Amino acid sequence: MSGHQHEEAGKTTSPYAARIRAIEALLFEKGVLTEPEVQDSISYMETRSPSNGAKLVARAWMDEGFEELLLSDAKAAALQLGIDPEHPAEFIVVKNTSGVHNLIVCTLCSCYPRAILGRPPDWYKSFEYRSRAVREPRAVMREFGFEPPEGVEVLVHDSTADVRYMVLPMRPPGTEDMGEDELAHLVTRDSLVGVNVPS
Repeated sequence: MSGHQHEEAGKTTSPYAARIRAIEALLFEKGVLTEPEVQDSISYMETRSPSNGAKLVARAWMDEGFEELLLSDAKAAALQLGIDPEHPAEFIVVKNTSGVHNLIVCTLCSCYPRAILGRPPDWYKSFEYRSRAVREPRAVMREFGFEPPEGVEVLVHDSTADVRYMVLPMRPPGTEDMGEDELAHLVTRDSLVGVNVPS
């Protein structure tokens, strides 16, 4: 039995789990994969979290040149901070301003910049969010505790298999004396998708 299987004695395995274990065993047996490679992949994916996006945002708030790079070539900006964007899809960062608020959705499935932000939250993948974000974005944001002021244009960006989006939120007022690490702690996953803002 491989070292990473943690089945308790007496528990039944679902047919899907059994099938996955059989495929995994076959891949190990044929030398296609090794257990350390699988564990490395799991560890790598576990390091992907919204904190990567928060680092990009905090640096952009502190450095105008970096902000320009982030908006023109987000993958290059990520690499500059040691964040591997890895996915072949285009990665685009859209900027919130006093006149424009951006909201990200994937209406077809749940395309999401996982390499930068980690796993998408369940609500992002839900049919309700995917359908309502396009039709009634202000109502959706209100349910997350935020609504852009009247007169602010809301732009909804639809992620696809070819393009992933992230929001560059506006820097909160009163943060002028904060350093980059402090600023990064203000940035949430929800603000990187646009359903809320840093505070």
